[in-house]
Amino acid sequence: MLKKLFTFNGGVKPDYHKGESNHLPIAEAPLPAELVIPLHQSIGGVPHPLVHAGDAVKKGQLIGGPDGNVSSAVHASTSGLVKAVEMRLMPHTSGLSAPCVVIDPDGRDEWIEHAPVPWRSMSPGEIRDALRDAGVVGLGGAVFPSHLKVNPGKAGHLDTLVINGAECEPFITCDDMQMRERPEGIVKGAAILRDLTQAKQVLIGIEDNKPEAVAAMQAAVERLKTERIEVVAVPTRYPAGGAKQLIRVLTGIEVPHGKRSTDYGLQCFNTGTAYAVWEALELGRPLISRIVTVAGNVATARNFEVRFGTPMQDVIALCQPRPDSDRVIMGGPMMGYRMPAATVPVVKATNCILVGSKALFPPPPPEMPCIRCGECAKACPVDLQPFEMYWFSKAKIFGKAQEYSLFDCIECGCCAYVCPSRIPLVDYYRYAKSEIWARENEKTAADTARSRYEFRLAREEREKTEKAARLAAKAAETKAKLAAQAAANSDSGNSEKVGAGETAAANPQALIAAALARAQEQKAAAHPENTEQLSPETQTEIVEIEARRAKLREFAKAAQPHEDQ
Repeated sequence: MLKKLFTFNGGVKPDYHKGESNHLPIAEAPLPAELVIPLHQSIGGVPHPLVHAGDAVKKGQLIGGPDGNVSSAVHASTSGLVKAVEMRLMPHTSGLSAPCVVIDPDGRDEWIEHAPVPWRSMSPGEIRDALRDAGVVGLGGAVFPSHLKVNPGKAGHLDTLVINGAECEPFITCDDMQMRERPEGIVKGAAILRDLTQAKQVLIGIEDNKPEAVAAMQAAVERLKTERIEVVAVPTRYPAGGAKQLIRVLTGIEVPHGKRSTDYGLQCFNTGTAYAVWEALELGRPLISRIVTVAGNVATARNFEVRFGTPMQDVIALCQPRPDSDRVIMGGPMMGYRMPAATVPVVKATNCILVGSKALFPPPPPEMPCIRCGECAKACPVDLQPFEMYWFSKAKIFGKAQEYSLFDCIECGCCAYVCPSRIPLVDYYRYAKSEIWARENEKTAADTARSRYEFRLAREEREKTEKAARLAAKAAETKAKLAAQAAANSDSGNSEKVGAGETAAANPQALIAAALARAQEQKAAAHPENTEQLSPETQTEIVEIEARRAKLREFAKAAQPHEDQ
């Protein structure tokens, strides 16, 4: 019984160039002289390094611990010695550097001790932790951590689990060859994902331009006698490999903006991801390599199993690039990114290394004004209005661009492919998105700084209030104690204090005389210091001084009676 299929708006049918790289079996790329393994290979936080320069590591050893929930672990691709943990050039069109673990392979390719994970007896949280620690991410290009997607949703189960084998991008055949040569691992991984998500059915969607892959997957399903798994051939049209587009084709459900597919009982995984899940749970092997298509301006296009951290130029050399090659693109011609250099490493997102030249990809003709023909809107698979987003992005009116659902754009390139004015529309959208993200980051930083400043002012004001309250309480306590003490002593001590006060007030001269007498006694009792070993001259000088002082005292006494008169 044929399954009813649906369609999605737009899409194009470019030259696919699939036959150039799918006629040879998958080969294993040799070990390079040096592995440069970036710590950040997925969406989310940057894993923190767990090794240092000089450490010996084994194949599959954890070298980057996940940072937070939205992150994924990173492992050594082979055994060897850690040469450095330093900043190296990343496989990104920006040309920026990022923290990497540099390993000198020892040639032994020695695995760590590993064993199957008893996932059937584990809780869902423990299974998600195992997938996170195994470094499993989406291998269709998005590299979203897979442990976050193994979630049955609010209902506790899924209606449909979609396994994406469409692989609609031109030149790329890594999924096609994996389905042909390793179908049982993919089907077993799909069955594991079915059980983890409690899905009622599993649909493996494959474009009908891959008949060998369709036949191999159907034979594996029958051979393994897996339940509720069906292989479905879908019409070939770019970008049928988009998650929302494939869900629409297979189920007829369109996931709207701002909603998750799990809200509608759906989830989508790539075939390569399903295979990685099977390896991680049933074999206990972390994700340390992937199948990569090498195509374009090369003598022999082919697919290779490549360890993460291998320089792209080493893989390209296996296919004999032609002399006129002038660029390296990671991904396909529609959605790929030009690399800053051929020395950048292969990472989890590298599904294709496309070697370009001016003959294969001629320079685009000059951009002409938009004529508002609407062809871009007809080709958009997300039902957007690309020409409106273009106008606002070009004019830097980013708020209006967002009103036209800029962030719903999947950057498939269909609009630019059909544009008669040859406008690089996707470049404008990427520019607008990056500017919006930058401004949002600045706003977030400013809001955080303001919140911290306001919190500090509030804290200082609170501390002042608390200090004033403490001082007031202490003053009130002291005043109360004094008042109590005064009240207790008022009866017994008031009369004595008053009598003494009156006596002192009546005879002040007696008090003065007593004070002078005490001073004379203290002076007489005082002995000069350091006078034991004086020289005769000093003693004579002291005697003369004392004589002069005695005369002055006598003179003062003689003059006092006259002054009194």
